Amino acid sequence: MSLNPRGRLNWWIGAVASVSLLGACGAPDERAESNEPAVQDAVAGDVAVKLSVEKSSMAARDNVLVSVTMTNVSSRTVRLLKWNTPVDGVKEDLFKVTANGVAAEYNGRHYKWATPVETDYLNLAPGESVSSKVDLSAIYDFSKTANYDISFGASHDGVSELSSNSVSVFVEGRPFANPEAEAAGTVSAMSLSTANCTSSRTSSVTTAFSSAQTYANNAVSYLGGTPSATARFTTWFGTYSSTNWNTIKTHYTAIKSAFDTKSVIVDCGCTDSAYAYVYKNQPYRIYVCNAFWSAPNTGTDSRAGTLIHEMSHFTVVADTDDWAYGQTAAKNLAKSNPTNARDNADSHEYFAENTPAQN
Repeated sequence: MSLNPRGRLNWWIGAVASVSLLGACGAPDERAESNEPAVQDAVAGDVAVKLSVEKSSMAARDNVLVSVTMTNVSSRTVRLLKWNTPVDGVKEDLFKVTANGVAAEYNGRHYKWATPVETDYLNLAPGESVSSKVDLSAIYDFSKTANYDISFGASHDGVSELSSNSVSVFVEGRPFANPEAEAAGTVSAMSLSTANCTSSRTSSVTTAFSSAQTYANNAVSYLGGTPSATARFTTWFGTYSSTNWNTIKTHYTAIKSAFDTKSVIVDCGCTDSAYAYVYKNQPYRIYVCNAFWSAPNTGTDSRAGTLIHEMSHFTVVADTDDWAYGQTAAKNLAKSNPTNARDNADSHEYFAENTPAQN
């Protein structure tokens, strides 16, 4: 799942009432019992972000390294969701990288995030700074020789944001290298292979894969019926038209085909708190993470639904993005921006899971 600098909704909007766009506030009674100052969620202006580079011209053999320093300039301790920062590596589309006004393609991870846990937050005391060095050439496409303008821009639906200065660097073009080696998997069933999975997890993945196939088959069958403004379609994809219906039908037909005919690898090596992630330009490998294992096999935010979500991301399948996470946010997106809803991975998952069931 990714945060797009062109502006994406975040999953926790409306999904968890006590969670703000950059983190969850502690309950009032918990704060009253503590002698420590309350840690509040960072808002715009609380944290200053500064980018710097060691040199302004980079040859093709050089990594495009930038240093990111975040400083709490407020008078209180604040917290940020780590995945909106580079402190544990870049796990979202957090930078604006352009050449002559054209955005460099983000080739990093696309996550389905779970509800944040305590370890997902970064606390910064007043005046405290944290710095990270990031190799942007591992996550953005610098194949074009050009002067690139680079800035950090983690915006959250305009409510809270982290933004930085802009730096300009000359980069000699180089082919993009895949950030993770794609080791061979172990064939377990159908067109499915697994990697880095125990025998019990391989069994769970196999069951989820079969259920995801069923979800995809049912979605294609449903969309093969008479096109109309059904509750199920409009709930997740907004405004009905025959064109919109056919767009979604094309998406699920491609998803079904991928599950049925492609060599899918599910990699169990991820230990993030998320459900899963993929690299859009690396079909058909899906990395499942901690939340995947505690999810039900089917139903809302299920293992099978997660596989639908991630499969829809691949460029050669439906090329979906992450505009909203969670059922409430996805429903709101269908009303406020149907175009983005039809490009939203969670919307595709929830349509397939169809819980509670709609006709």
